[in-house]
Amino acid sequence: MATTLKDVTKREPFTPEPKSKSFQRNLLLSIGGVFLLFAICFSVYQYKREKEYKIDILHSRLQMYNYEMVQTVGMDSIVCSHTFRNYVLHHQMEGLRVSVIDKEGRVILDSYDTNVKDLGNHLQRREIQQALREGSGYDIKRMSQSTHETYFYSATRFGDVIVRTAVPYSAELTRSLQADNTYIYYSGVLTLLLGIVLYYITHRISRHIGYLREFAVKAEEGQELDHELERRLPDDELGDISHTIIMLYWKLRHSEEDKVRIKRQLTQNAAHELKTPAASIHGYLESIIDNPDMPDDKKKHFLERCYAQSERMNKLLLDMSVLTKLDEIDDGSSNIRHEYRQVDVLQIINNVTDDTDLQLQNKGIKLELHLLEHIEVLGDSSLLYSIFRNLIDNTISYASGATRLIIACREIETEGRHFFEFQVSDNGLGVEAKHREHLFERFYRVDKGRSRKLGGTGLGLAIVKNAVLAHGGQVEALATPGGGLTIRFTLARFLVVDAK
Repeated sequence: MATTLKDVTKREPFTPEPKSKSFQRNLLLSIGGVFLLFAICFSVYQYKREKEYKIDILHSRLQMYNYEMVQTVGMDSIVCSHTFRNYVLHHQMEGLRVSVIDKEGRVILDSYDTNVKDLGNHLQRREIQQALREGSGYDIKRMSQSTHETYFYSATRFGDVIVRTAVPYSAELTRSLQADNTYIYYSGVLTLLLGIVLYYITHRISRHIGYLREFAVKAEEGQELDHELERRLPDDELGDISHTIIMLYWKLRHSEEDKVRIKRQLTQNAAHELKTPAASIHGYLESIIDNPDMPDDKKKHFLERCYAQSERMNKLLLDMSVLTKLDEIDDGSSNIRHEYRQVDVLQIINNVTDDTDLQLQNKGIKLELHLLEHIEVLGDSSLLYSIFRNLIDNTISYASGATRLIIACREIETEGRHFFEFQVSDNGLGVEAKHREHLFERFYRVDKGRSRKLGGTGLGLAIVKNAVLAHGGQVEALATPGGGLTIRFTLARFLVVDAK
């Protein structure tokens, strides 16, 4: 069921959430938390990569030493103790220890210990295992069982032997292998700056949300909202959304107020219009009852006047019923649009002209039809009948001096849609420009006294306008060239879709 403003006002007032549940705070914590977690993970990852990079540099330097040693000494002389020690002596690095190990893990030569038989088997050492599998390997910060010092080991396999170099973990080496923490400071500063930007963005978003929340509270409490349209909104998507929401609500509220005003006006005007014929009928009948000896001809005259006034009341009630039906279509509370069917407008016009032919002849008005061969629209036949009937009745009653009534039709295309454009024109005295724009208002009369004398209800052209709008068309009043009044309106053309 559709919710109306009246239903909304019956609900309990909206209670805003406490400020502790700030939208900005929640948004800032959620986005900032994700961003901070990413920054921490990135810093840890970068620290690990930096440390691995330093280790790779040292490992590469020791690998170069191993390769240079084998290339200089030669594979056949690498296991010669004299040649080995002579090379190490002339290519000495501070604290450097060099070992030659066979693929079984036995130490063949060692620059630190000449008694290699006392050295244990090195097959299970990590750098040896990697060198046997991959050609090279290293191990970080392992204590030597022979010297009891902590070394960094780098091993390279050359055929059946493995050359291993090791450097002790001195204070200088420890510093060189430590990751550079400068990027952490830069990351911290960048994170702080981005946090400030994030705070500004979330504050800006929350300001929009807070504004819409304030607007919702005012709307719930039924406060005046016209000044909300004058508030300056940021020129971005959120500002556009806020403005659109306010405009839609403003239009809805004023539309509801206009509908209430129109219905109230209709009720008041209807009561006023019904009061006159009701009072006349009451007066005539009272005269007949109070004067039983009234002559028959006078009594008949009074009864005829009562009948005429009752006809006027009946027509007014019928017109009000049609307008109520049309108002329901505008409100969307009626299913009449779902019941629209293909209607032959030519048949409708023929029925109307047949019904009004005698009245036209009595007024001396000649009817001319300039119509297409096929005029079919999707709509309600009774409403379409009321359009043409009210227009012809309006000409008969109010087109003073008219001798010709022309109903013309042509097909037009607007924005890719096809319409039938009708013109109902007379050559009477016409209507002044100041009155033409009000002709379709309910109970509006150019000459109030003359209109009531002729029995008009003041609703005929209002019915025409609303019935045209209900069929997706537009209507306007124009001056006929040469004198007279022209009512021009459109009706959407009925198109048959071929099923394939």
